Amino acid sequence: MPTYCHLHTALWISDLARAEHFYGTVLGIPKVERLPFNFPGAWYQVGSSQIHLILAEKPVDQGHTDSKWGRNPHLALGVEDLEGIKARLLQQGYEIQSSASGRAALFVRDPDGNVIELSSASAKELSSANAKENPEGQNSNARQS
Repeated sequence: MPTYCHLHTALWISDLARAEHFYGTVLGIPKVERLPFNFPGAWYQVGSSQIHLILAEKPVDQGHTDSKWGRNPHLALGVEDLEGIKARLLQQGYEIQSSASGRAALFVRDPDGNVIELSSASAKELSSANAKENPEGQNSNARQS
């Protein structure tokens, strides 16, 4: 059986500066060097994985059909300070939905409508997940979209 690891998730965006503000400033995810592609975008490091933002050439319909955001396609991230990030999102004017399951998680839409799940994770869980996928702590920014 093959072994897999998650490398990155690519998301379409319509405004690079607005998306960089959301992912870098509001969520506080570290931006990393991006390969010199012939199209605009930005990369963010999440543990040993990355989020690749790609500027769409045309407006994108995210195709969300369910009023419960967690039932739509989404990216899930573990975060140590869920209440802190919730306060920051609300302060910045972002609408959030709490998880319908009752667990410590919330859903937010980025400025282009991409749904992001933020789930509470302990420092130990985050450290363990990062160590398993990237035992040498290396940045994996050479992985292409």
